[in-house]
Amino acid sequence: MRIGELSRRTGTKAHQLRYYETQGLLEAERGANGYREYGEGAVVRVKQIRHLLDAGLSSEDIAYLLPCAAGEAPDLLGCPELLAAMRTRLRRLDDQMERLARSRGALAGYIDAAERTGGEGRPPSACTEPVPA
Repeated sequence: MRIGELSRRTGTKAHQLRYYETQGLLEAERGANGYREYGEGAVVRVKQIRHLLDAGLSSEDIAYLLPCAAGEAPDLLGCPELLAAMRTRLRRLDDQMERLARSRGALAGYIDAAERTGGEGRPPSACTEPVPA
């Protein structure tokens, strides 16, 4: 099938499919006309890639994991190297979540304090500049 058909069947844009190919995640043959030609297995492969991206994995992580993937979900066969890589990624996510929770707590504290004081004791010009989002 050509890239348009694969795009339609997987709900993935053609430029994303080309990116997956450049990252070594997806393979295509070239027809005599130079067009990409994908086999039926490409549909499952793209769905695997999309699920793994949704899990927050990088294309580099996914390239490492795909040889151990089976099915659309995908199910990952648990070899020791694969498990170690996934545990490392999980630890990084946990660390990011902890940092975000601390930042959120600090920001919520500032908001609560500002709401309690209601701007009392400050000159009116101190709060006229908008805060960037």
